[in-house]
Amino acid sequence: MKTIPQISESELEVMKILWALGQATSAQIIERLTQTTEWKPKTIHTLITRLGAKGAIKAENTGSKAFIYFPLVSEGEFKSFASRSFLEKIYNGSLNLMLATFIKEQKISKEEIDGLKKLLDEEES
Repeated sequence: MKTIPQISESELEVMKILWALGQATSAQIIERLTQTTEWKPKTIHTLITRLGAKGAIKAENTGSKAFIYFPLVSEGEFKSFASRSFLEKIYNGSLNLMLATFIKEQKISKEEIDGLKKLLDEEES
């Protein structure tokens, strides 16, 4: 199984851009993040550098000063890893306990319950 690096919440914002675009220069990443955050370009460069050091992204030289960054971890791989990690940390791996907590604490519509039932029925087949 592929090792998924620990990605901070801030680093995750960079990853979301790379997942959406498939690849991007640091200028493109900075442009998007400065629209949605108050981060300075230097902060965003630091996040990109950290992700590269962790092996979450790859930098490819374009022949000029610019690099193009690619995600090495897919969004699906990360979501699967983060879900398992959350379940282990918070609910000691108990899916039943997690679902029971969500059902008791959240307002779940009839449509959502029906969707969950359908999903469970499909898993049994």
